[in-house]
Amino acid sequence: MQLIALFQNQGFAITFASPALDSDFMVNLADYDVDKVSIALNDSSFDSYIKELQPNVVVFDRFMIEEQFGWRVAEHCPNAVRILDTEDLHCLRLARQNAFKANRNFDISDLRKEDVAKREIASILRSDVALMVSEYEMEVLQSVFNIDPSLLYYLPLLVTTFDPNPLPYIQRQHFVFIGNFLHEPNWNAVQYLKETIWPIIRKQFPTAVVEIYGAYPSQKVFQLHNEKEGFLIKGRAESAKEIISNARVLLAPIRFGAGIKGKLLEAMEYGTPSVTTSIGAESMHADLNWNGSIEDDSQEFAAAAVQLYQDEIVWQHSQQNGFSIIKQRYLTALFEDQFETTLTYLQSNLEKHRNHNFIGQMLMHHTLQSTKYLSRWIEEKNRKM
Repeated sequence: MQLIALFQNQGFAITFASPALDSDFMVNLADYDVDKVSIALNDSSFDSYIKELQPNVVVFDRFMIEEQFGWRVAEHCPNAVRILDTEDLHCLRLARQNAFKANRNFDISDLRKEDVAKREIASILRSDVALMVSEYEMEVLQSVFNIDPSLLYYLPLLVTTFDPNPLPYIQRQHFVFIGNFLHEPNWNAVQYLKETIWPIIRKQFPTAVVEIYGAYPSQKVFQLHNEKEGFLIKGRAESAKEIISNARVLLAPIRFGAGIKGKLLEAMEYGTPSVTTSIGAESMHADLNWNGSIEDDSQEFAAAAVQLYQDEIVWQHSQQNGFSIIKQRYLTALFEDQFETTLTYLQSNLEKHRNHNFIGQMLMHHTLQSTKYLSRWIEEKNRKM
């Protein structure tokens, strides 16, 4: 939605084309003057559609979509700027997850072992520019995979405005966690909170309550619900803003992952201090003080959470730290003009930009020769079934 707003502010007409099924909770894009179109995977009907539309700019939602449709856009709309929205570096998240499950420390060399890395890096190289939400991930791409900086553009999650007078400390209650349960780092964080951190918090603060919110909760998630322990599984939140705004402290004991964490940015936005890990806070605050505490040890995490909850002075100071982070790193006004300048440059100098990226051109050439015919074979197979 932030990308849509940025493009509309530049005068673009927006078409949202997706092969995903509609959901009960999806945004009504018509309310935002956005055309919505359903497209099919491995189907040449997309060729006719995109050839007629002839967009000036195409944004791919993660590398899987670029793999599926990027070559078709390149073939039928060669002058369109192709932008990959990475959202986070998937190979980094998976490499950290695999190292964690193997009970060993993550090493940066693990990235080269991930098959997903080969796909993701190829997608970045085929694109004209990749949008990155994490400065650390930009460094990784350059140092580990030798990606040219001209192919990477830093554009984090953005905050247009925030409430300068949020609900005060005394009117807030409970700890809170929020996150999609289909996302493995979130599910692992909830398990870690339940099994390790929460018992320590309850020992220091026997009346403490934590409310766990998240979409797609399964039975194994609801089994963690225990009212006597103050560990409450609430399921999907109708309004993340309402939930976070009324909580006193947000807990995010994330042990692996990538990108920047929307829940932590929302906590700052709504004036809610948080306790998280170094992975959770990665690339989010630069050298600015966190809006709470960053702790990797479970005992220290619990102690910081209890202090933040019970000490109003520490809580207020942490809240102000969050507002400072937003003002200096996430306000839309900090990014929109430069984004427009970069996009204008790419449109005006596209051939020069692509000639500088020979490996990307080579990958696109081979993709057109291989993926194209694999897709045609799948389409023909589907037709005969």
